[in-house]
Amino acid sequence: MKEKIRAQRGTKDILPNEEYKWNFLKKVFESTAKSYNFKIIKTPVFEATELFNRSVGETTDIVQKEMYTFKDKGGRSLTLRPEGTAGVVRAILEHGLCNFMLPLKVYYLDTFYRYEKPQSGRYREFFQFGCELFGSNLSEADAEVMHFAFKILDELSLANYIELKVNSVGCSRCKKKYFHALHEYFELKKSALCQMCLERLQKNPARILDCKSQQCENISLNAPITLDYLCNECYQHFESVKDKLKNLKLKYTVDPKIVRGLDYYTRTVFELVDNSLGAQKTVCGGGRYDNLVKEMGGRDLPALGFGLGVNRLLLALENHNIKIKKDDNLDLYIINVQEDLRSCAVVFCRVLRENFISCECDLLGRSLKAQLKYADRICARFVLVLGSEELEKKEADLKNLKTREIKKISLKKYEFATQIIKILK
Repeated sequence: MKEKIRAQRGTKDILPNEEYKWNFLKKVFESTAKSYNFKIIKTPVFEATELFNRSVGETTDIVQKEMYTFKDKGGRSLTLRPEGTAGVVRAILEHGLCNFMLPLKVYYLDTFYRYEKPQSGRYREFFQFGCELFGSNLSEADAEVMHFAFKILDELSLANYIELKVNSVGCSRCKKKYFHALHEYFELKKSALCQMCLERLQKNPARILDCKSQQCENISLNAPITLDYLCNECYQHFESVKDKLKNLKLKYTVDPKIVRGLDYYTRTVFELVDNSLGAQKTVCGGGRYDNLVKEMGGRDLPALGFGLGVNRLLLALENHNIKIKKDDNLDLYIINVQEDLRSCAVVFCRVLRENFISCECDLLGRSLKAQLKYADRICARFVLVLGSEELEKKEADLKNLKTREIKKISLKKYEFATQIIKILK
């Protein structure tokens, strides 16, 4: 017997009985985005590898260890997208979107790929909702983006379990001073660093703060913090962001340890954390990337955004026992009592489907009893029984499977659909 082919490690099938959860989240994302006037953007699942090397940063774990990179038949190096911002920036530059009315506000809901060790809430193929706002350097924009992310969680009844953590990593001048201080700090302790962090010490000491090794985590506890190296302008911006969050009645905690794992971040960075998720507790993360558009060949355009992990979001809902209502029940199941009436049932289904009524009829030659059992199993709202007597009288019984109420329905051509639509809607 041949061995079964199974899904790859770090991937997860979405089965038909789970789809309603994803559909519900999609509706929440889209309706919330609309209320903040964000428009959808779709980018390809793979991009030129250079895009991520330039934007995400060659010293990051994503670029060094986690990207799915391959060469196509033309010898070009391509990478499955590991994050959303780089592709969005590439798209707005390629199509000149930032040359029109600002601010430009876009969102996406896509799949992403990183070669990481799979854990609860962390997959190699994962789903993410994110937004990007281009054109504003005002603190009000920072607060709006954070409020947008928090609003989604509030709509899902998760707000009481989520903590907003904020920090500022400063501008390029602040970062230069901070990296120098980090280098001096870790240089004195390099004998205790892991091999990977010894390499990071020379290239980008801030990456040491992301190390999951216990020994490196312990060393990092007393490392310099970004807030001590902010220039006056960055300090004032961060103070203003905090004021705007208070104006929006958004509770937050300043966490100087937040630096985020991507090199393009500047000034404000933030995370929305659910401690019930353990090691993978960050549900949403984001911040400013004011230099990225210019570094990728565009004009000097401030920008910010966030990414919200859908897989972790579903896990958080499950952990807090928040149920998503299953509302994808079939409207109507048409039962044919006799085999020779199956074609009639198919025709009736066609008429109803043309009027956007979800319906089904027997396609397996089941008995009457088996059809009734199947209708109940698939949670059909109503059943309609067709027999030779019903067709002769041009009238059939429409039964509500929940209330058991029965109504007479005309089977005449111009009355059938109208009556059923009126009842079902």
